[in-house]
Formats: sequence, C-alpha cells, structure tokens
Amino acid sequence: MHIQLNGEPLELPDGTSVADLIERLELAGRRVAVERNLDIVPRSQYATTALAEGDRLEVVHAIGGG
Repeated sequence: MHIQLNGEPLELPDGTSVADLIERLELAGRRVAVERNLDIVPRSQYATTALAEGDRLEVVHAIGGG
C-alpha cells in the first residue's frame, strides 16, 4: 500500500499498523506523536490502528536540548 509520511511517499506491506511503522522508523521507545489523516492517534491505539492505502501521516519525535 502507498501512504504519505511527513509529506513523502512511502510503500508499506498491507496490514501495517502504526506500531509497525514506528518500529520501522527506529523510533520505538522514543517520545513520538502520530497524526493520521489530521487526527492524533493515541499511543494506546498504535498496535490496533491499521494503516490504509492513501493515509497521510505525520510523525514527530521529541529531541532534548537546552
């Protein structure tokens, strides 16, 4: 399936969840926020939120500093 990730096209296997995507991006265990089609996905729903053809996602992660 084809999605948009942070404005860039990305091809993923069918059945990919938000949690799978986070793992693929090597962001597991980090503080991230995921927006899917303009709606925030709660962290508690990452594993159960399946992505679909044409989804538009924004994924951001916190970077510490001062």
